[in-house]
Order: sequence, then structure tokens, then C-alpha cells
Amino acid sequence: MKRPSSCGPSQSVLLMLLVATTLISANHAFSVRTNDASRVRTVALSVATGMIPPPTLENPTTKSKLKPKPPIPPSPSPLKDGDFDNRLLKYDDEGYPKLGSLMRALPKEIFRVSTTKSLFYFAVDTAACIGSIGFLYAVVTSDIYHSLTLWQQALAVAPLQVMAGFAMWCQWCIGHDAGHSLISKKFKWLNSVVGEISHSVFCLTPFVPWQLSHRKHHVNHNHVERDYSHQWFVREKRDELEWWMKASHATRNVQLPILYFVYLFLGIPDGGHVIPFYGRLWDDHKLKTKLRGLGSSSISMATAGTLWAKMGFADFTVVCMVPWLVMSFWLFMVTYLQHHSEDGKLYTDKTYTFVKGAFETVDRSYGKWTNRMSHHMMDGHVMHHLFFEKVPHYNLEPGTRALEEILGKEGKMDLYKSIETEAYTQEIVKQFNDNWFFVDEKQIIRE
Repeated sequence: MKRPSSCGPSQSVLLMLLVATTLISANHAFSVRTNDASRVRTVALSVATGMIPPPTLENPTTKSKLKPKPPIPPSPSPLKDGDFDNRLLKYDDEGYPKLGSLMRALPKEIFRVSTTKSLFYFAVDTAACIGSIGFLYAVVTSDIYHSLTLWQQALAVAPLQVMAGFAMWCQWCIGHDAGHSLISKKFKWLNSVVGEISHSVFCLTPFVPWQLSHRKHHVNHNHVERDYSHQWFVREKRDELEWWMKASHATRNVQLPILYFVYLFLGIPDGGHVIPFYGRLWDDHKLKTKLRGLGSSSISMATAGTLWAKMGFADFTVVCMVPWLVMSFWLFMVTYLQHHSEDGKLYTDKTYTFVKGAFETVDRSYGKWTNRMSHHMMDGHVMHHLFFEKVPHYNLEPGTRALEEILGKEGKMDLYKSIETEAYTQEIVKQFNDNWFFVDEKQIIRE
């Protein structure tokens, strides 16, 4: 039997030529120009037969003259052109943005402190305090009020006390700006004047002692041991607490309105604010600073004493102290909720950095008008903690929007915490009842 004949060399070549011709006619796949621009050498045949390798678009020794494909345009940035110059942030080894690069990326406008604008808001809140407290006093001293029974009197003035207390809270926020020297950068003495009037007089909060302790809170925010204004206890070690702290935990649900009073008058946990000189707050301060603190405390005590003497104990309690307790509730609620969240972290000396601590604070929205009247203390808190001596309250809202846009552009929104909290009274009652000042061991980053 004869073997079937195999294809000869000429047939193979012919077949390869046929394939190459088909490739050429289909898409002219591999064509390059030689140095002589007048003629084109078709290399598809040689490539198809394996006689030469395919041409490359880039040659380290010879510059290719193939036109490169146009680059794919980048996806549109959420930032408007020119707002941030499209600058990217710089990061530390743990992936947190460096504060300087973040500041350079933000609009310069949010760092501008306007003395005129600051004094305008101070004037508005001063008028609100005087108007609400004055109207409350007029009601309490009226014949109609005194003709009512005790429970009718309480019901009649309760809405006015809540309104006056909220006005005092808004005024407190202005004094807060003064404590950070954000009323004026040009006339620095204005910060002390506004702070003493806003805090020491209207809010019966000695300005200088509060200013000192509050600054220590900012430079140590979310440090498990060095943070001020907050006392952290490890939940797993609750049995090791002192007896009086256990008693405080057991009665926590009735303490909310008086916790600010305990903080100021008893100095727990930071030290004396009304009676200066004792506690860790004063450990590293000179006598001159302590005397300034005593001056602020004297202003507050003189204000309270004068009002008490003029009004009498009963009217002073109804007109001044009950609204003050309302203000205290607002202050404690806002402060507590801005620093407590289910996934919040605390740090030790070994793991702490300023930026990490700032990003563990929480922005909470209490509703559009509540946020505005409270000078965005709640929904601009992260921005405030990042730049607490640079961004005044009236720039917190645009600053926060810019911060969100930048973090979104950088793919770092996981660092930012924001919680809708319009049911804020229910939230503080629930959180304080469930957690008090406890934190789980797993939330403390020790290594």
C-alpha cells in the first residue's frame, strides 16, 4: 500500500503566502515606515512566516514613529475645576493624610477669620440670650404667673426655659470660638473680651479654666489616658472601679442635666474650673495663668451672685439656673455624641497621632436649622478637630463639604464618620445608658 504523499515545501510556502496575503488584505496589521518616508515596507509577510519578530511600538534604541493611541481621559473629579488645583494628599505609613497636605488641598477661604462676621454672630446670640431670659423674667415676675398654682407655673415657663437654655447653648458656641482665638486674628484681645462675656457671664462657665482644659482635649483627642473632658474606662475592668464610680454608673440615667455642673464645680475628671488650682489641669501652669483663671471664675461667681441677690433664690432658680441646666444638657449631649461611636477607636502613647485622633471624632446632623443655630458644632466636628485654631464656626459647613469631596476623590471616605442624629435626645439617653464612659478593650489600639 502506498503512503499518502505529504505536502511538499513549495506547497507549505504557498499556503503561508496565502495566509499572509489574507492577513494583509484584512487589516494591514503590521506596517511601519522606514527612514525613507516615501515608501512603505510591508512586513506582514515576514512576520507571518516567522522570519522576523513583530515590530514593537517602543524601542529603547530607535524611536518608533507609530502614532500612540490617545490616552484614556481620567474619570471626572467630584471637585470643581480650580477649587483645589487637583492636588493629591500625602499620607503617613498607616494611610492617614498628613495634616499639612490636607490643609493645602482645602480652599483657602475656609481658614479666613472675619472679625466683623464673628462679632455679628456674637451680637445675634447676645440679643437672643437677653431677649429670651428677659422675657422669662418678665413672665415670672408678673401677677398672672403668681396667680397660678405651682404646677401651672412650671408648665407655663417650661417652654421659655428650654428656649432660653438653647439660646445660652448657642452663645456658648461663640465663646468656644473665642477660646480657640477665632473671633479675631487681628485684634487678639477681642477673643478674651468675647470669651469672658459669652462664657463667664452668660453661660456661667469660667472662660480661662475652660479654655485651658479644652485645648488639652484637642491636642489629646481620643487618647485613652491623656484626653480631657472625657473619662474612658475599659468595660472588661469595670469591677476594678472605685466604689463611688460604681455608684455614679448605677445612677447614670439621672445625671445627664448635672454632669456639666459636676465637671465645673467638682473638677471631675480634669480639675477645678470654678475653684482653680487643683487637679491635673493646673499641674503645668504658672501662677500668672492660675490668677487669670481665678479672674474668670470671679466674673462668673460675681454674675451669679448679683443675679441671685436681685431676683431672690426662687426666681434666680427659675430664670437662670433651669435654663443653665438646659444649656448644660446640650453641651454634654453634643460633646458625648461627637466622641462616641460603635466603631470608634482610642489610642495609647505608642499608637497615637493627632490626625488619627481627629478622624475618630464624629460628625452628627441634628437637622438643618438646629445645625445652623448651633453654629455647626455638631455636623462640622471633624473639621473642627483637624483645624481647631484655624477654621471659625461659620466656615465649618463649607469646610466639611470640601473635606468630604477631597476624601472621596482620594478614596479615603472610610476615615470619615458622619451619622444622621435628628432623634438626638433619644440617642444620648440610649448611648449613655448602654455605654456610659465605657469602651471595649478591642477599641483601644495598643500596638
